[in-house]
Amino acid sequence: METQDILNFAFIGASFALYIGIAIWARAGSTKEFYVAGGGVHPIANGMATAADWMSAASFISLAGIISFMGRDGAAYLMGWTGGYVMLAMLLAPYLRKFGKFTVPDFVGDRYYSNFARVIAVICTIIISFTYVAGQMRGVGIVFSRFLGVGINEGVVLGMAIVFFYAVLGGMKGITYTQVAQYCVLILAYTVPALFLSFQITGHILPQTGLGATLADGQSVLATINSLSTELGLKEYTAGGKSTLDMFFVTAALMCGTAGLPHVIVRFFTVPTVKDARTSAGWALAFIAILYTAVPGVAAFGKLNLINTVNGPENAGVAYTEMPEWFKTWETSGLIGWSDHNGDGKVQYAAGKAFEGKGKPTFDGDKRNANGSRVVTNATDGKFDATKQPFANEVYVDRDIMVLANPEIAQLPGWVIALVAAGAVAAALSTAAGLLLVISTAIAHDLMKKTINPKITEKQEMMYARLAAVGAILVAGYFGINPPGFVAIVVALAFGLAASSFFPVIVMGIFSTRMNKEGAIAGMIVGIGSTMAYIVYFKFMGGTKDEMFMGISPEGFGTVGMILNFIVAFIVSSMTPPPPVEIQELVESIRIPRGAGEAHAH
Repeated sequence: METQDILNFAFIGASFALYIGIAIWARAGSTKEFYVAGGGVHPIANGMATAADWMSAASFISLAGIISFMGRDGAAYLMGWTGGYVMLAMLLAPYLRKFGKFTVPDFVGDRYYSNFARVIAVICTIIISFTYVAGQMRGVGIVFSRFLGVGINEGVVLGMAIVFFYAVLGGMKGITYTQVAQYCVLILAYTVPALFLSFQITGHILPQTGLGATLADGQSVLATINSLSTELGLKEYTAGGKSTLDMFFVTAALMCGTAGLPHVIVRFFTVPTVKDARTSAGWALAFIAILYTAVPGVAAFGKLNLINTVNGPENAGVAYTEMPEWFKTWETSGLIGWSDHNGDGKVQYAAGKAFEGKGKPTFDGDKRNANGSRVVTNATDGKFDATKQPFANEVYVDRDIMVLANPEIAQLPGWVIALVAAGAVAAALSTAAGLLLVISTAIAHDLMKKTINPKITEKQEMMYARLAAVGAILVAGYFGINPPGFVAIVVALAFGLAASSFFPVIVMGIFSTRMNKEGAIAGMIVGIGSTMAYIVYFKFMGGTKDEMFMGISPEGFGTVGMILNFIVAFIVSSMTPPPPVEIQELVESIRIPRGAGEAHAH
């Protein structure tokens, strides 16, 4: 076993031992501890746990990769996720906390005085959470496949086993304190390589300032990437491809989706008071900002290193035998691949799709194709045209490779590479655990306890919660092995579903005394139904870009679904009787700050 493999196993193994040890120490003994950690978590600890819960594999693994490949268009993810958290923390969380319901279906069921509304909310919660968790499990599989030398599928199974242990055993109490540890691991794992990269490329130690630095050629980092991209036939890094309308809709869907995410909302019930909820929200924002302000720099430095290493001006068309070791190592994971179409033994990386389809690594004589069934292309429509010259691009690069491979591309020390592996696992597992707990809570508390059989004992409710968590882990594993796309793209779809279903009913439930159960139910059904139909058509049924409504991508259609939700809810509620007087008084009372510090979850 090589030294790097030993380091990888040591760092990841030590982090697992830490998480499992915390889960055993913080084992949940009651439903309150299982659902909301007993409501006694310190605001700073809760801020760390919230940050870890919210910064998933999409933030750690995929966000910088998306910006690296999309350039300006990738900023929608950065703005949407960050702005959404601010909106959730300041606009919704304190009111939900004062309402005293620790799940979104519980809030919907009580605020809209309807078990049917509660069941619709449970269904929405499960759909959103499974879509989101699919991205996390894929992230776990990617990390394990590269750093532990197992297949992606085997990596997903291993991740399922770890999450099973501390989510099912510890519940929210175990997850909260595990997430504090995971935040510490993931933030070190992200910022340490970022500091190395920034100093190596620009001489500035902080990636936040390094992005604006001038390089040895007298150009800024962004201008250098633009010129290199132009030479390779790629669009300029700072140029946009999406329409302004689609950028707006994607950003809005991510922002409003964040504010409707059930696994983040529940975190505000793990602290003793509403004041503590606000304080922990502020701490979480500060902890999140440490990583998010570094992302643009990491994305740009990674792009620069990748181009220079694979096909830079000094080594354009370098022979495959002379490619650095990291390139060949990552080929086995399927996240980068080369197919020597013209038979010259050289690696050409340029504009255009290199491969289509997916498959396992295969080798055909001296011609290497790490992605198996992928088909070489030399045309913009993705099909190979035998009448044309061999196409320029022979390299497939998966977006999810950028952060994970950055330390190896930059030839950073082995311990930094191992730290990144441990951090990526921490990011994926922390969010996966939070989502799985939300699913189990929705089934055990909102469906079984509040809807089907209110007479079940606390012990029986705990049993249902743990059984639901087991079932959720199995389904999550399946989606991790058969993901519908890149990590961040899958997660973006979950945010669109949350925006179209939960955001309107939460906002109207807090700020409108007139909104009734008929309006809320109709709005949720229309919102999530239209968004799911659009996503399924364009992601799984072959819908083309020309058919998109006003050019809005599936990642941005959640905003359209959200608008439809608001409109339908408003029209239906205005045509049906107003809510009971006691519900209207309840809505008024949760917006009155007096005595807010005394409110507790129940």
